Amino acid sequence: MFGPTKSMLRGIAVAGVLLGGSVHVAQADNPIIQTLYSTDPAPYVWNNTVWLFTGHDENGAQNYDMRDWRLYSSTDMVNWRDWGVTMSLKTFGWAKADAWAGQVIERDGKFYYYVPVTKNSGGYAIGIGISDKITGPYKDALGKPLLANDGIDPTVWIDDDGQAYMYWGHSSAYYVKLNKDMLSYSGAMTSTSVQNFIEGPWLHKRNSTWYLTYSSFGGGNEDIKYATSTKPTGPWASKGQIMAPQGKSFTNHAGIIDYKGGSYFFYHNGALPGGGTYSRSVCVEKFTYNADGSIPKMVMTDAGAPQIEPLNPYQQVEAETIAFSSGLTTAAKSDGGIYVTSISNNDYIKVKGVDFGTGAASVDLRVAAAAAGGKIELRVGSQTGTVIATCAVDATGGAQTWKTVSCPVTGAAGKQDLFFKFSGSNYNFDWWQFKQTAAAA
Repeated sequence: MFGPTKSMLRGIAVAGVLLGGSVHVAQADNPIIQTLYSTDPAPYVWNNTVWLFTGHDENGAQNYDMRDWRLYSSTDMVNWRDWGVTMSLKTFGWAKADAWAGQVIERDGKFYYYVPVTKNSGGYAIGIGISDKITGPYKDALGKPLLANDGIDPTVWIDDDGQAYMYWGHSSAYYVKLNKDMLSYSGAMTSTSVQNFIEGPWLHKRNSTWYLTYSSFGGGNEDIKYATSTKPTGPWASKGQIMAPQGKSFTNHAGIIDYKGGSYFFYHNGALPGGGTYSRSVCVEKFTYNADGSIPKMVMTDAGAPQIEPLNPYQQVEAETIAFSSGLTTAAKSDGGIYVTSISNNDYIKVKGVDFGTGAASVDLRVAAAAAGGKIELRVGSQTGTVIATCAVDATGGAQTWKTVSCPVTGAAGKQDLFFKFSGSNYNFDWWQFKQTAAAA
C-alpha cells in the first residue's frame, strides 16, 4: 500500500479546509495528485503534452523516505494521467537511499533522467537514467555516478546552440557543461554565486534571459526565489521572491514551463490529508510574466490552473486520468499499464471539463473483481449531481481478469465535470469510454 492511508483520503480539501468524511463536493484541483504523496515537480513539454516527473514520499514517513520516481501527463493542465513508477533506487546498484529531485530531458531520441541519490559508500551523487521512451522504464546509463560532490537536485537545459548545462547544489550552486552524449561533461565542476541559494535549482531560458529558480530560507520554512542572467553560466542577479513560505511543508521545490500559450509554476506543499514536511503534494499555478520579463509573486491556491481544452469522452480514457479523487489509489498491471484500485464505499474520481456534445447513449467501463464488487455511479456537476449512469460490478473471475461492462446513459450533454462515485469494494477499474447517441454520431 502506498500513498496516503485510506482514512486520510476519506477527507478532501475544500477551500483549503480539511473536511472529515467523504461525501463533500470537491471544489479544489490542487494538489493535482491525490493517490499518493508527490514531491519535487519536474514538468517537461514534449510531443504537445506536459510530462510531470515527481518524487514520492512514502506513506507514514518520519523523514525524507523516498524510494522511487513517478510520472504523470496532461494535455489540459487539470486532468492528469498516472504512468506509475519510471525509475527507483533499485535502478542504481551503487545507490542506497534518497530518490530526491530529478529532471528529464530529451536529446536525439533518447531521454535522460538526472537524479540525486545517496551512494552505498555514503554521500550524495548525481546519477543518470536513460530510456528510449519518455515513459520509461529508465535504466542506469553509466553504472556509476556522473559526478559526486554532495550536491543534489540536478536541472538541465540545452541551449539554442546545442550546448547542454546542468546545475545542482546544496547551499552552494554548481554547474557543468554536458557533452553532446549527455553522459559526460567537459571542464571542471564550477561554483557560481547565487544569493541565498539552498537547493532545488530550476534552469530555464526565455527569449534571451536565463532564469535560475531555487529554494531558499524564507524565515522558518523554505521559500522560492529566482535570479537572472544574460548567460547560462552567470553572473546571476537576484530578483527576489516568487513564493513565500507557506503550505505545511518545510521544503518547497519549483518547476516552470510554457505550454499552449500559457506559463505554469509547479511547486509542492503539505495540503493533502495527513500532509506535511514528509508527506508532500505537487500543485500548479498559471501565471503571466511581467512586461519586463520578471516573474510575479505567487501564493498557493486550492483552485490550481484553469483547464485549457475539454476532455473527449468518446475516446478511451484511462481510469487513472484524474482531476481530483478521494480514497482510492493506483497500481501497476502485469503488462505495465496502470489501473485504479483500493476502492471502497464513497470513494470518487473527478474528471474535469468533459465535453459530451449533443449527448451520450452509453458508456463502457473496464473492470475486474474477484467477487461481486458493487456499483459505479456516474454523476455530472458534483458528487451529488445528476446520475447519468449506474453500472454494476459483478465478479469477473479474478482481480486481474478484466471485463468490459456497458451501461445506458441519460442526461449527458454539453461540457460537464464527470464524477465516478464508487460503492462496494474489492474491485478494480482500468478505463472508460462513452458512445454517442445516434443523432450525435
